[in-house]
Amino acid sequence: MTQETTWGSFPEFQDDYIRLIPLERQHQDALLQAAGDGNLWELWYTSVPSAATITAYMEKALMEQKEGKAQAFAVVLRATNTIIGSTRYCNMDKINLRLEIGFTWYAATHQRTSVNTRCKYLLLQHAFESLHCNTVEFRTNWHNHTSRAAILRLGAKQDGVLRNHRLLPDGSLCDTVVFSITKVEWPALKRSLLHRKERHNV
Repeated sequence: MTQETTWGSFPEFQDDYIRLIPLERQHQDALLQAAGDGNLWELWYTSVPSAATITAYMEKALMEQKEGKAQAFAVVLRATNTIIGSTRYCNMDKINLRLEIGFTWYAATHQRTSVNTRCKYLLLQHAFESLHCNTVEFRTNWHNHTSRAAILRLGAKQDGVLRNHRLLPDGSLCDTVVFSITKVEWPALKRSLLHRKERHNV
């Protein structure tokens, strides 16, 4: 169940398996430990923090929250109260009622489980039913085939490819694939996600 909120104040979301809690500075060490499950920072096409980048990662997330551009969450496994990853509302546009769900990653142990479906369901439900978004967007690196497949499985549709969209730390340029879900599509997609959650039941 979501709560009515403004675009500048976000609650904690949860179901019977996970919790999404607004990211705070005190979560830094736990996030780094989660990223160490699989050494996720070694994936060159993702933005997962390492010991060398975690401070800048946190500062940027917290600054964009303060500016009203984003809201980051720590993903918590309820059974153990352990942080297992992170996700974020970003590129928030309250004038046009649209936002992006991005910066999503999970510890390797929790990949290819129901965690991603559960997280996306909670975030999409809040975006469409409490924030009354017209569109929710997803973006990923062209080479991140795992992420692209996961976004398509959610029911999002591909809008297109932004060529040479971002400059990577090594100086190379990458293409960004853009997907979206509209408010008209949400009711049917919601039923599909609920069915998947109930079928897997974990």
